[in-house]
Amino acid sequence: MNKYELLVILSAEQDDASRDALIEKIKSLLQDNKGVISAVDNWGVKKYEYPINYKTQGIYVLFKLELNANVPSIVEKQLNITDNVVRCMFTRV
Repeated sequence: MNKYELLVILSAEQDDASRDALIEKIKSLLQDNKGVISAVDNWGVKKYEYPINYKTQGIYVLFKLELNANVPSIVEKQLNITDNVVRCMFTRV
């Protein structure tokens, strides 16, 4: 198991309940792939450096976790097709 950080940018146009449900969905996706989440850090709404899809801000959420080496590509593919996920990035720590 390798240690990773997953940074996810969510759409800022959703309400708090939708945001929390989406974060829980991401957690369950990681845990279904045998991931061990050690921390979830919600950074809140941040302004983008440049517009993405004509939007200027998003909700940043950082997950610290342990995964097998093949799982990040699987999770990233799933997150790329999930509604209200603007961007995602895995970093091996």
